[in-house]
Amino acid sequence: MTVTAAAPEPRPDGYSPFVHLTVQNTVLYRQVMRAFVIAKERFAVHLRPEDVYAALPAEARPAELDAVVKALDSLVGWGNLRADPDTARVTAVEDFYRKRFIYQLTRAGEAAEEALGVYDEALGRRGALQAVALHDIVTQLRALLVLAAEEQPDQAKTHLALDALASRFAALADNARAFMGSLQRTIDLHDVEEEVFLAYKDRLIQYLERFIQDLITLGGRIARLILELEEDGSIRPLLRAAARREAVDASPEEADHAEREAYDRWTGRWSGLAGWFISRDGRESQARLLRGRALGAIPQLLAVVRSLNERRAGRSDRSADFRTLARWFAEAPDDDDRHRLWRTAFGLYPARHLTVDADTLAARTALPVPAATPWAEAEPLRISPQLRRTGSYERRGKPRKVGDREEPRRLLAEVAAKQAAETAAARARLVTGGSTRLSGLGELDPVSFGLFLQLLGDALATWRPGMRHTVATSNDGSMEIRLSALADGGTAEIRTAGGVFRGPDHLIEIIDLTDTDGDGDR
Repeated sequence: MTVTAAAPEPRPDGYSPFVHLTVQNTVLYRQVMRAFVIAKERFAVHLRPEDVYAALPAEARPAELDAVVKALDSLVGWGNLRADPDTARVTAVEDFYRKRFIYQLTRAGEAAEEALGVYDEALGRRGALQAVALHDIVTQLRALLVLAAEEQPDQAKTHLALDALASRFAALADNARAFMGSLQRTIDLHDVEEEVFLAYKDRLIQYLERFIQDLITLGGRIARLILELEEDGSIRPLLRAAARREAVDASPEEADHAEREAYDRWTGRWSGLAGWFISRDGRESQARLLRGRALGAIPQLLAVVRSLNERRAGRSDRSADFRTLARWFAEAPDDDDRHRLWRTAFGLYPARHLTVDADTLAARTALPVPAATPWAEAEPLRISPQLRRTGSYERRGKPRKVGDREEPRRLLAEVAAKQAAETAAARARLVTGGSTRLSGLGELDPVSFGLFLQLLGDALATWRPGMRHTVATSNDGSMEIRLSALADGGTAEIRTAGGVFRGPDHLIEIIDLTDTDGDGDR
């Protein structure tokens, strides 16, 4: 008696391991393959049909074992599984002639399940804007600055810091892309119920505002740290140290090639990180684009809410009415029906009573028309067009009483004067009379603080990576702000009635351009 060896693992034909997704009983096939994946995670290589049958969920388990055996044979034919004779339970010669197999995953079947797992994960993933990842990136960049200051940076610490930085950045970028995609589907109300949207829109807007604030504050800090690492070229030795550590396990003849590949890979990762936070070569940084998209999503969400509220309130939508009318015109059987629909919809009837001339007046004198005759049944009356050009109309009755608007004008003048006085006081409060630290502004009232934020925003809008000084003018041209970075850094605190405003300390000078007395320091 001879026992033939197991046949080599079959090569799948093209993408045949995915055929089970497009046939009947797809759910059963997926559950069977899932049972093999779980078994392999538990280091069980082979499964018998009875094992697969027991591993299936109760809702997907067939009534008979034969259905599972047929599914296993089909998966073997498509290249997902491999069948080998089950000789472990042979106790008699007759057992060799029975169809007994044990099954295991093929490489193609395992690859197909991994691909489907990635697909399922991406399909159910909504993503998130991770403010925590921004803080982690700042922490890892500072760790790299400390390592760069050493004469011989530790390879292990450098590699771990760069690896943590790359992983957090990759997670931030992937989640941001997934979140903005899901946010756009939410704005378009694709796959989103209106009740669910209205229930969480407030939290979503607050979430966006909080992340935008973190991105503005931390994004600039990350950009400065990246520039510090690039200015003196200290990042390159760190990248080479990480590349050398990755190439340690390579064979001697491939060590140099493996190190070059690892260095190119780390250089690409660093370039991606820098390009995400710093605008270069005429291209906006991804952080700036993300901030713009997130800012633009807030009014879009509010517009969707307004549209839903109008739809619920039953307001008439003129565009929808016209589309319905156009459909009625297209469904009308003939032109006569279309004309009747036109007259019914718009009421544009012929004005026959405005066609009076000498001939019609003579005819009416010869054949008078009774006063009770409906105008639609009477002969047309012709009227000279001259009457329409020379006719006049006077409104009868008492003229309308002219309203006294003196009190509203006085109130408006008081409000305008009060606002002008508050703005002038805020402008005078903010004028520095020379250069001073941002932390030296002290406590600001709400009006002065609002004007200060506008000026600071105008200055930061002109700030570019690598700049140490900038000058900006307010939108109304009344004030100028000069902002300079400090070498010693530090944190500035400005106290207001609403809380404490904190940020990196700068040298600041605010000038009142409307000062004609020469008091402002120009």
